[in-house]
Amino acid sequence: MINFLMGLFGYGKPSIRELLKDGAIIVDVRTSGEYRSGYVKGSRNIPLQSLSSKIKKLKKKNKVIITCCASGMRSGKAARVLRQSGLEAYNGGSWQAVERARN
Repeated sequence: MINFLMGLFGYGKPSIRELLKDGAIIVDVRTSGEYRSGYVKGSRNIPLQSLSSKIKKLKKKNKVIITCCASGMRSGKAARVLRQSGLEAYNGGSWQAVERARN
């Protein structure tokens, strides 16, 4: 919805900070071992290889999703998978970048 309205009025992609303020959820797609070594408080860990099996649950939340990982590569792929499934999803890049946007 946010994406549609911004496009309608000629604005670009919303910032991660704006999306978080509007209630977006953070999905960290790194492995559980990577996640345990550091993560954004309040994020959900769904490793990329498990993402497809969790799409139904994510759709039920009816929230914008911000994906993150170690560098932004896996989270970019995850955001594409989610968008192709009908969800509004954005690649937040590294989990540290999302953490900085949250503060």
